[in-house]
Amino acid sequence: MKITSNRKELLPALLQVSSVVEKRHTLPVLANILFRVEKGLMTLIATDLEVEIKIAISVSAAEDMEFTLPARKIVDICKALGEESALELDIRGDKTILKSGRGRYTLSTLPAADYPNLEAAVATQKIRVAQNKLKHLLEKTQFAMAHQDVRYYLNGLLLEGRPGKLRAVATDGHRLALCDLETQAPGDLDIQAIVPRKAVMELGRLLNASEDSPEIELQFSNSHMLVEFPGGSFTTKLVDGRYPDYAKVIPSEKPQELVADREALKGALTRTAILSNEKYRGVRFKAEPGMLHLMAHNPEHEEAEEDLVVDYQGEELTIGFNVSYLLDVLSVLDSDTIAMGLINSTASCVITSSQGDDGARYVVMPMRI
Repeated sequence: MKITSNRKELLPALLQVSSVVEKRHTLPVLANILFRVEKGLMTLIATDLEVEIKIAISVSAAEDMEFTLPARKIVDICKALGEESALELDIRGDKTILKSGRGRYTLSTLPAADYPNLEAAVATQKIRVAQNKLKHLLEKTQFAMAHQDVRYYLNGLLLEGRPGKLRAVATDGHRLALCDLETQAPGDLDIQAIVPRKAVMELGRLLNASEDSPEIELQFSNSHMLVEFPGGSFTTKLVDGRYPDYAKVIPSEKPQELVADREALKGALTRTAILSNEKYRGVRFKAEPGMLHLMAHNPEHEEAEEDLVVDYQGEELTIGFNVSYLLDVLSVLDSDTIAMGLINSTASCVITSSQGDDGARYVVMPMRI
């Protein structure tokens, strides 16, 4: 049984699905990619039992078939071939011979029947969005997800769907990222799904950032999210848990607004942070009309101070922050200027684009310095 293709078609599909394959796995077959050939289309499938990616490409094959190949080895071989290389896969029982030019590579296979299938439950909610907008939503929020937190529901991203709106929320308990996306969602849309960290990262990598990229459909059940896009699909289990009431974290009191040049503030924080405590990364803000003073010190009695001209007309206020959290926010905001809503030395700060046009808000808790 033979299949003919080329490196230009096969390698991108291999790279897309193989990223799901873990180096350590509970089942030997999970180190492989499943190849399913039907009516001139070859679907590549990879899973780690939590996330599954399917990508379909056109091939020439005389009959339908299924087989598996070691993910790392087939990817490495295709990477090493010339860009215009033609490929032939010859499946012979428990071996597959890959031929390209004068090269011949014999790979062991495992039974396709042993390959697990991540069966998604029947979808109860559906929403269509542009790929680039969903990618924007994830990029604006995913950095705030917790990592290996005992509060497992924080190790993921909340997708909340309401009529006309899709919202992403991430928090690790110290900072919160929230971004809204206007959609043509149906009037009865009601989604609250926690997408695991790995799935968020993999989906963001798959999505196309181009403005003319076709729409995709998100389908939700109680236990799974399925994303249908041209030429493939993405399935993930959802985190079984209740996300905390994040609205309580967002200060309701009217703040004093400090507007600063994003790049200037980012540079000043980066320099000041060099002499901050390496463990706590604290930087003290002292805001007064027209000026922001940044200060940091460490156990070696070293100090850094920097002044920044800002637009601030409120009362004098001193507050401390973990500088890493602030730099993360400044790195994902695109606007030239940012607005920080300051209330007092113990209240959380809300950071937004000063133009307020990207739907993103960030809450950073203060720290005692």
